[in-house]
Amino acid sequence: MSFPMSHRTPVRFSDPLPEAVDLVVIGGGVIGVSTALFASRCGLKVALIEKGRIAGEQSSRNWGWVRVQGRDLAEVPVALEAQQLWQALETECHGRLGLRQAGVTYLAKNQDDLARYEAWLTGARPLGVSSHLLDAQSTREMMGKASRSWTGGLHTPTDMRAEPWQAVPELASLARAGGVILREDCAVQGLDLQTGQVCGVFTAQGDIKTEQVVLAGGAWSSLFLQRHGLALPQLSVRSHVVATTPVPEVVAPSASDDQIAFRRREDGGYTLAPSTDSELFVGPSALRHALRYLPVARQGAFHVAYRRPGPKTWPDGLFTPRRWAMAGPSPFDTMPVLNPTPDSKVIDTLIRDFRRLYPEARDAQVKAAWTGMIDTLPDVVPVVDHVADVPGLIVATGMSGHGFGIGPAFGRILADLAVGAQSGHDMSRFRWARFSDGSRLVPPAEV
Repeated sequence: MSFPMSHRTPVRFSDPLPEAVDLVVIGGGVIGVSTALFASRCGLKVALIEKGRIAGEQSSRNWGWVRVQGRDLAEVPVALEAQQLWQALETECHGRLGLRQAGVTYLAKNQDDLARYEAWLTGARPLGVSSHLLDAQSTREMMGKASRSWTGGLHTPTDMRAEPWQAVPELASLARAGGVILREDCAVQGLDLQTGQVCGVFTAQGDIKTEQVVLAGGAWSSLFLQRHGLALPQLSVRSHVVATTPVPEVVAPSASDDQIAFRRREDGGYTLAPSTDSELFVGPSALRHALRYLPVARQGAFHVAYRRPGPKTWPDGLFTPRRWAMAGPSPFDTMPVLNPTPDSKVIDTLIRDFRRLYPEARDAQVKAAWTGMIDTLPDVVPVVDHVADVPGLIVATGMSGHGFGIGPAFGRILADLAVGAQSGHDMSRFRWARFSDGSRLVPPAEV
């Protein structure tokens, strides 16, 4: 399968819409697919509805890291579970997810970086991570014949990588084999609410009766919720990715320094991305929620460039409709796959910097380049929770670039939320009400 996916990618899943199910999952990314898979295994009749293509947006556009390292401490136990689930799912899928345990390394340019890594490790070590600090010599040995030297690093040998454009469709096939109804190219226009409770969904192809919905709509979630009078301070930032042509293996672990992130792929190339740089296209939602994002902006861990509003086909475009009839059309029909055009200057810089960093990769060329819209929240951790004001609605969004690796575990948790079981984790950090109950929003420690 080519990467990334787009609206031109052939439809793979076109099951007929059911009249009624126990659970409708909106969104065919890794979170939605994992939720559908585990909810079906809990005995629910599940329909997963995707407006574009399974994994068409961020779930096929991410770096492919399956990491525990550097996560918010509340996410660490969930991420550890996710790694166990990834290994079990890789076995079920007969090795087709591209899962490899090669480790992840964060590279320190100075002692301040190492101090931040050590502070994170102090909190994470009791949770069972395999992470440890590297000195300058150990870093040189691990990172191969790099032209740059680093003060040290943070390394987690049990962290993994997988091939996003392979893995998520494979998980979708596994879910369908287990009884999940899967439908691509079919937008959910909104919720059917009776006396404030979920009783179904309206789609572009027909209505489905259900008493429970999981919204896992990525960058589109806030717009969907806004149509129902539910405010979520979610924004999306654009990030670039490059896939190189095959080159000799110059470094095995996935790694990131202050400029560039990279990982080895199964096809012999490397996936490259700016380590912290992203772009925010300032639309109405960005202006409305700006004050909530000040703490993370002041922290300075993320370098965000501000751009003029995106087109009206984007979730927070200046003229994107915020109201529409449930009979359609809706913004979700207009843009089935959010596929922003990459900036050639960023792409050229990435490939040039990688060649300079690893002269042995001087023959690397751009095989493909793309961008993705990363959905984020002011405290850089997701919402995974029931919405108390709308019985029957569960929201899972704002994964903030963490969704691919942690997806199977949050999917398992969401399935348990749908059947009323205990999640097995402290979910208070991810609650819906934290944006309205007066809680102080705390960004994760800088790592």
